[in-house]
Amino acid sequence: MDNLIGANDVLFVLLGAIMVLAMHAGFAFLEVGTVRHKNQVNALVKILVDFSVSTLAYFFIGYGIAYGVSFLSPAETLSAKNGYELVKFFFLLTFAAAIPAIISGGIAERAKFNSQLAATFALVGFVYPLFEGIAWNNHLGVQSFLEGNFGFKFHDFAGSVVVHAMGGWIALAAVLLLGARYGRYSKDGRLHAYPPSNIPFLALGAWILTVGWFGFNVMSAQTATGISGLVAMNSLMALVGGTIASLIIGKNDPGFIHNGPLAGLVAVCAGSDIFHPIGALITGFVAGILFVWAFTLTQNRLKIDDVLGVWPLHGLCGAWGGIAAGIFGSTYFGGMGGVSFTSQLIGTLLGIGIALLGGFLVYGIIKYFFGIRLSQEEEFNGADISIHKIAANTED
Repeated sequence: MDNLIGANDVLFVLLGAIMVLAMHAGFAFLEVGTVRHKNQVNALVKILVDFSVSTLAYFFIGYGIAYGVSFLSPAETLSAKNGYELVKFFFLLTFAAAIPAIISGGIAERAKFNSQLAATFALVGFVYPLFEGIAWNNHLGVQSFLEGNFGFKFHDFAGSVVVHAMGGWIALAAVLLLGARYGRYSKDGRLHAYPPSNIPFLALGAWILTVGWFGFNVMSAQTATGISGLVAMNSLMALVGGTIASLIIGKNDPGFIHNGPLAGLVAVCAGSDIFHPIGALITGFVAGILFVWAFTLTQNRLKIDDVLGVWPLHGLCGAWGGIAAGIFGSTYFGGMGGVSFTSQLIGTLLGIGIALLGGFLVYGIIKYFFGIRLSQEEEFNGADISIHKIAANTED
C-alpha cells in the first residue's frame, strides 16, 4: 500500500513538473509576440538556454541551499520512495527557472546573451534559494519568529512572492541598470511606441501559461492526497477576475487582455489553498487593475523600459498576492484562516528586499566587469542577427 501511495505521489508531482515546464514555452511565445521581429529568435533561444543553465545551478548549488539536499549519492539511494525526491526537485526546478524567464521579458531586445546566462546561474544558484529556504524550509528561523510574534507563519502556497515577486523585483533592478532601448524615448521624454510584433504568438504564450498554471498551483500540494479542488477553483476565479479587469481598464487592448489572466494567477498563488472563490475573484480583479495601471505608469511617466511589463505583472501583482493572502485568507472574509496580515506583509517585504539587493548586486557586478547590454549597432540590427546570425524568417 505504501508503495502505491509513493508511486501516486511521484506521478502527481511529475505531472505538475511537466505542466510547469510547458509554461516556459508560454514565457517564450509571450516574449516572441511582444518584441520586435528582429528579436524573436533571441527570445526563443534565451528561454531554453536559461532553463538549462538554471537546472545546473539549482542541481549543484541552489537546491542544497534551500533544502539541504545533495544529489551526490548513489543512484540506488536517490531512487528511494520511487524517486520521489527526484521528481520533487524537477517540480521545484521549474519554479526556480521561472526567475530568469520572468527577467527575460523585462530586459528583452538589448541584453548581452552570455552576461544574462551568468546572471541566471548566480540568481538561481544563490539569490532565489536564499528566500525559498526562508519561506518554504524555515531557514534562519524567520518563520518561527513570525509565528511566535504574530500567531502564524508567512503563507505562500504556490509562490506569489517566492517566485513571482522575486522574479519581478530582480527584473526591475536589471532593467534599471540596463537602461532603455535606443530610440524608446526622445530627448524631450516622449515615448516612441514599439507595438507587439505578433499578437497571435502573444496570445498563444498567454494561453500556454494560463493552462500550465493549474499545475503550478494545484500540484504545489506535492502529494496526491493533498490535492484540493479549492485551489483549482480559486485559480479559475482569479484568472477570470484579472481578465475582466484588464478588459475594462485596458480599453480592449489585446496586450492588456491577454496579460490580465496572468496577473490574476500571479496574485492568487499565495492564498489559492485558503481563499474563498469570491476572495480569489476580487484578488484577481485588483491584480488586473494593478497591472494595467502600473504598466502604463512605468512606460509613460517613470520612463522605465520594461518590455513585457514583468515588474508590474510579477513584481507588483506577486506582492499584492502575498498581502491579499493575509486579507482574503482570513475567516472574516470566508477564507480558511491560519494567516496573519502582519506576517504576510513582513514576508512580502523581506522577499522584495532580498530580490532588489540580489538583483542589483548580480547585475551590477556583471555590468562592471563584462557589460550587460548590446552595442547600439547590435541593438539596431537586432539580437537575432547580432547574436544568433539568423533572422526569424529567411527569404529563399
